[in-house]
Amino acid sequence: MRNGGTTQEEGADDRPGAEGGTGRSTADGPSRSRRRRLLTSAVAVALLAVGAAVPLVLADSGDRPPCREIPASTRALADDPAAATRALDPGDDMSRYEAVRTLLRHEHPCGDGAEVLGRVVEAATVAAAPGTPHRTAQARGAFAVTAALDGVDLPDAMAPSVARMLADYVVDEARYLTSDSDSAGPAVAPGTIEPDQHGWTEYGRFLAPGEAHTDFQYRDPLSGAEADPGDLIGELVKSPEAFAILYDAERAYFAHYLERLTDEGADPDFRAVRRADDVYTSTGTTWPDNDLEDIAERVGALMKHRAQHTRDGAIADLGAFDTAVRRHTRGAHRPAARQVTTRPPMGDIAERAVSGPVRGDLTDGRHQLLTVLDDWAQARGVPERRTSAMRQLIDDAYVRGLWMVV
Repeated sequence: MRNGGTTQEEGADDRPGAEGGTGRSTADGPSRSRRRRLLTSAVAVALLAVGAAVPLVLADSGDRPPCREIPASTRALADDPAAATRALDPGDDMSRYEAVRTLLRHEHPCGDGAEVLGRVVEAATVAAAPGTPHRTAQARGAFAVTAALDGVDLPDAMAPSVARMLADYVVDEARYLTSDSDSAGPAVAPGTIEPDQHGWTEYGRFLAPGEAHTDFQYRDPLSGAEADPGDLIGELVKSPEAFAILYDAERAYFAHYLERLTDEGADPDFRAVRRADDVYTSTGTTWPDNDLEDIAERVGALMKHRAQHTRDGAIADLGAFDTAVRRHTRGAHRPAARQVTTRPPMGDIAERAVSGPVRGDLTDGRHQLLTVLDDWAQARGVPERRTSAMRQLIDDAYVRGLWMVV
């Protein structure tokens, strides 16, 4: 062993009856135990000859499939964010995407390997510190991770870290609809998402200046890489901690969004510009309505996945699962009583300070959303007609997410 050495000559046989600690030999050649050691050495030499690129596969106990050791080079990335970002960045042309897949796709990692892989994902993609916007390489990495884990039976210990990555990109993940052939790449650099003359940008409202964004609608024509956060979330929900992280992020984004609207529930940045050749039909509430529907639909989808996994047995004890979710949940998120004008980076949204403990049934997502909406509308004096319209669209979207067929 490398750590601390050995107390006897390496390869020596100290079993009772062994001769000189070297194993018994005959005139016919080496003993069976020695032949086995020679074969093992030959395999080790062969692995070294190819740069040890193939991870060691170990037999597991019982009927479980064999596990795979995580290479030391991969483990080192978990404590080196800059190197981790380089390793998981597929490049603007996605030329390194297969390397990302190879690094991450370990369905049965040995020991703490799943946790290590999760830490690598976080180190590579999550904002470095509060108030820090995502860089383009990090945003591309988030796309590559989401695409690479598509269809993978994700190890339990890896799920919370992958959930934290998606939570860190809650604005981008929120706007995912379907693959868009017009998308130019896996991410967009800072400065390319500026609002148009109407105050609108396809990357969302209230965006932080200088932040790169993941374009989850992109589909790479060469590798076929396609990132579907919705599918990945469906897999993550099996973990109560991952469920709590994702649910917290959506509720935090909901509060963050409401407190930036006007007292009429409209987008403060909207500009009604009309030209003879461009009749702009949107109003100040058009895109807020769309965004709030997206948030409510995804909260409903979380509850849908929870129910599905309970039916198929992936969640064996729903009561224990919900208890664990509440234990991992940070708390309630209430909007400020006055309009907020700051534009924090995405990583700060999911990490915003909670306003207190959760009230009522945590897994009644409709109740959690509508209670927050009503408190916000009352504090801000939002007209009843507008409040009622917002309640209805949020209610409809929640039910749609809850019942929509995957």
